[in-house]
Amino acid sequence: MTWDFSSFPRFSSNCTSLLRRHLSKGVFDSLKDKKTSNGFTLFQAINSGVVNQDSAVGVYAGDAESFDLFSSLFNPIIADYHGFSSKDTHRSDLDPGKLSISNPDPEGAFILSTRIRVGRNLAEMPLGPAISKDQRKDIETLVADSLLCLEDDLAGTYYPLTGMEENIQRQLIADHFLFKAGDRFLDAAGLNRDWPEARGIFHNQEKTFLVWVNEEDQLRIISMQQGGDIQAVFERLIVAVEKIEETVPFLVDPRFGYLTSCPTNLGTAMRASVHIRLPKLAMDRSALKAITDKHHLQIRGIHGEHSESESGIFDVSNRRRLGVTEVECVRDMYAGVVALINKEKE
Repeated sequence: MTWDFSSFPRFSSNCTSLLRRHLSKGVFDSLKDKKTSNGFTLFQAINSGVVNQDSAVGVYAGDAESFDLFSSLFNPIIADYHGFSSKDTHRSDLDPGKLSISNPDPEGAFILSTRIRVGRNLAEMPLGPAISKDQRKDIETLVADSLLCLEDDLAGTYYPLTGMEENIQRQLIADHFLFKAGDRFLDAAGLNRDWPEARGIFHNQEKTFLVWVNEEDQLRIISMQQGGDIQAVFERLIVAVEKIEETVPFLVDPRFGYLTSCPTNLGTAMRASVHIRLPKLAMDRSALKAITDKHHLQIRGIHGEHSESESGIFDVSNRRRLGVTEVECVRDMYAGVVALINKEKE
């Protein structure tokens, strides 16, 4: 759908997004003429949720300033999604020594693979919805140079999407590394502009460490491997994040932690997940949901958000990101996975 930017947006009766819940006429009128120093407006912030009325949230930030300038809309949405009040302050803990967990599935009967990623954006730069073409190119150059300085088991190669050779493209698709232009939600938020220019992929030789450059966030830093050794995956991720941050300063807010364009990723910006085979629980969705709700987990199909399970295999990840530490995010996932495996065995 399209809408007239000069008037309050109309929402369908079946729209249940957080945008619809918290965008009153009064809030709209108070914000509609405001603009950040990067030129980002309320209309850009809410366009995805207005155009896509099946959005769960429906807003995107264009820069750090968006969270202050449009706080009368963003704050209630963030509080609603994360349970994060105006008195709360995010805290970070990237110490793998505090995790200290064993493999919940050492025989490999249930967990196919483990993957932990964080989103990061660069200090002094707008976020994806407001960034310029030249700024995106500058980010790619800076990040690629930093990644190519990584050593030992993190050392690897950077592959720009623009002009990618066909054989490299085929291999990246086979490895499930190649990302595509964002979906309609990201497109309406302005995150697909100038695609695929200044986007790229880095991975190490062992294919256990991967970085997406200028996808939804400017960096998606990913550690992964087959099986359920969650501790090892977390340790590799933290080493990589700290190495990259030595040369690439990240955008951090004293209250909200690591800033991302989508408010759901604020704080840790971490998604710790496993692909797990649960064929019996797949037939008892109420029992499945009870466990995932108890341990603050999201459950989705193996092809990502908005996909369904195949052959009883699910993607299970932490739901909480803001107001909890990185260690707590991984603990949520670990405890839930242990509970799911025990229930599947029963």
